[in-house]
Amino acid sequence: MRMFLATGLAALTIAAAPAFAQDGAGEFDGPYVGASVGYGFQSDDSGEGVLFDRGFNGSLDTITTAAGANAFSPGFCGGAATSSANTACTKDKDGVEYHFRAGWDAQSGNWVIGVVGEIGKSDVRDSVSAFSTTPASYTFTREIEWDASLRARAGYVAGDRTLIYATFGPSYARIENGFSTSNTANAFANNGKSDSWGVSGGGGVEHKIGRNFSVGLEYLYTRFSDDDFRVRVTQGTAPATNPFILNGAAGTEMRRSDPRFDWHAVRVTAAFRF
Repeated sequence: MRMFLATGLAALTIAAAPAFAQDGAGEFDGPYVGASVGYGFQSDDSGEGVLFDRGFNGSLDTITTAAGANAFSPGFCGGAATSSANTACTKDKDGVEYHFRAGWDAQSGNWVIGVVGEIGKSDVRDSVSAFSTTPASYTFTREIEWDASLRARAGYVAGDRTLIYATFGPSYARIENGFSTSNTANAFANNGKSDSWGVSGGGGVEHKIGRNFSVGLEYLYTRFSDDDFRVRVTQGTAPATNPFILNGAAGTEMRRSDPRFDWHAVRVTAAFRF
């Protein structure tokens, strides 16, 4: 991923430089390195649930008991279970995020275009829980192990030293997936971490405070499509009438119903310009 960011940054810089070379340098012209620190806020996903595939055949099934009743009639909640009953769940976690960045801007008059690459971590956590009539709880949780993005920037310099800009581009994340349950009869296995592509975009203000330094404030929305995590439930010590293996099924595969992993962030930025 770091090689990808470096290669993309170099390619976009080479492509942008000739068109602006004739205009000369400005306050926001040339390469820079820096960092950002901020806070990420989760989007509302209260309508999320869990999907089931009994028999591992790719179908979406309602998991029923031997009597034909819905085994997950207590429903779902958009958070982590606090008990085996669907009475309360913890909210998704907001958290601090930090990233290192490098970029290049080209200024023509008061207009600036450029590219910025980032790599770092957003400490947000997104959970969903399902509840069975046993009763038992089943909680899926995902967190960012690390994420990176490569974005274009375009903006306008106001008052010679303040850049107002918009930014947008692709993002990539290594996602740490987790699963927990109060069901001690069945056996559970999952496929662990996943890699996900997404997008990020927003805008900000950057102000020069010296010849080589600038500080800023930035808003960024990030969204990943995370649809790879699966949990397979097999018999374990459960009887043959267990809903997950009913009618001779080898087991049931569980997954989240919503692949979106997204959040809003407000950041403070700092950069050294060469």
